[in-house]
Amino acid sequence: MNYVPPPRSEWSIPEDITYLNHGSFGPSPRVVQECREGWSRRLERQPMDFYLRQMEPALDEAMSVLARFVGADARDMVFVDNATVGMNVVAASLPLQAGDEVLLNDHEYGAVFRIWRQRCQQTGARVVTAKLGLGSTPETTAEIASGQQNGSDPAAAVVKSIFDAVTPRTRLIVVSHVTSPSAIVLPVAEICREARARGIPVCVDGPHAIAMRDINLGELDCDYYCASLHKWLCAPFGSGFLYVKRQHQRSLTSPVTSWGRSLGGRPERWQDQLNWLGTRDPAPYLAVPAAIRFMEQAGLEQFRLWTHQLAASARQKMESRWGQTAWIPDSIQWYASMIAIPLKNDGWKKPKPNAMHPIQQRLRERYRIEIPVTNCCDQSFLRVSCHLYNTNDDIDRLIDAVEECQGHEANL
Repeated sequence: MNYVPPPRSEWSIPEDITYLNHGSFGPSPRVVQECREGWSRRLERQPMDFYLRQMEPALDEAMSVLARFVGADARDMVFVDNATVGMNVVAASLPLQAGDEVLLNDHEYGAVFRIWRQRCQQTGARVVTAKLGLGSTPETTAEIASGQQNGSDPAAAVVKSIFDAVTPRTRLIVVSHVTSPSAIVLPVAEICREARARGIPVCVDGPHAIAMRDINLGELDCDYYCASLHKWLCAPFGSGFLYVKRQHQRSLTSPVTSWGRSLGGRPERWQDQLNWLGTRDPAPYLAVPAAIRFMEQAGLEQFRLWTHQLAASARQKMESRWGQTAWIPDSIQWYASMIAIPLKNDGWKKPKPNAMHPIQQRLRERYRIEIPVTNCCDQSFLRVSCHLYNTNDDIDRLIDAVEECQGHEANL
């Protein structure tokens, strides 16, 4: 494509680091860092004036920009630190009783599983895990990667696998828009549509989707959407949002109890209990519009095509040189700015407590390459994230480094 992305110098990543983990910890460009720091300085100059008179209007203005970006009504959204905080709010608010079920799937994020297991233990409910069937056998992997699974649409097969696990006791479906460990774009619109027809609420875990995908929450019509903005949008660390459908807002409960009202004395809103959790710096939230401006000026569609082409190139090179096949069709419908390639059985299928995969550690220590090895369905993956500062040279350097690791403790 004939596109020139912003230069790497827009970010403050050290020159000797090959950074391929924007999907976990996405650094902000300098202009967004400066905006965040400017808000913090404004707070420090006159804190009482800021908290009592400036903060709430500024949050409203920032939220209006974000709401337009994700196709939602600002009245249905609230800033939170990240998707994990948003998911905790949903878990604290969902009425559950003994025997109720919360449905997740085997590609969900580990922290999300932990949140819902804890909530279910408190109430006598239980977590049910649907098995999506992606990559469960070499034969299935090959069928799905070619876009053919028993002659049917793979997306329809994913939707079916989720609803096959639904029972009359299902009180909520939790599903990622883009899975973290396996980097798969799930058919959330179809899942939400089927859930509405059955009267089952849906909570979408969406930290990877913001900016990576074109989001319209009004059309998606889920009940809850939890997002982090420090990933593909390049907003500051500590910025995220929770979308709540209007019918659920009055029953929302914050896991952290504070005043639960407006500091400036404006009429009560459901967001008040989350806007003020005690004294904290809201600068990450207030700098979100700067991140949106940066990405829009860079060109959102160009960003999506650029990063997908990099991820597709990484996929093609790794598959051809390593003989490992991704679990999904080679289509932007199934993956966008990041791709996860299975590693061969290296005897390290399950994560060890407080330890990283040896190949991840070796790539960082020897080659200065930052990239995660993830785990899903008892399979280790090398997950490559691509942003505007990445190039094909980064991909080639990664592949050469991994191949040089062969024969050491971190084998493919």
